[in-house]
Amino acid sequence: MRQARQRIVKEGSVIRTSVETFMEFIESSPNVFRLLLRERSGTSFDFRAAVAREIQHFSAELTEYLVSTGMDRDEAFAQAEASVVLVFSSGAEALDLSKKERYELAERLIVQLRIVAKGAHWYRKERERNRQKEGSN
Repeated sequence: MRQARQRIVKEGSVIRTSVETFMEFIESSPNVFRLLLRERSGTSFDFRAAVAREIQHFSAELTEYLVSTGMDRDEAFAQAEASVVLVFSSGAEALDLSKKERYELAERLIVQLRIVAKGAHWYRKERERNRQKEGSN
């Protein structure tokens, strides 16, 4: 996540840079990610809790980033959580793909994350319109 933020400053697109950084991690450290996946539902409570904390940490960092852009905290958390779930799931799929297939998966993931972001944007706009209607009645 930190590496992605540093690259975002240089390269721009938050979603694309984050996905590319994540896919590079999967490619360079597949066994670490396999361990995370396995222990997420493993028999050891301590390992499950540790993995859950890491996932919550990613969600919290993304939530803070979204809040810093002016988003309401609850909506930011919902978007962050959805995004992290999508990325984590795609990571599991990416492990056994060729480089070309991983690229195609990354492109689909970028589209999915943009859909989530656009949905969050329009959801927020709809809530604002509804509040204005209620305030004028």
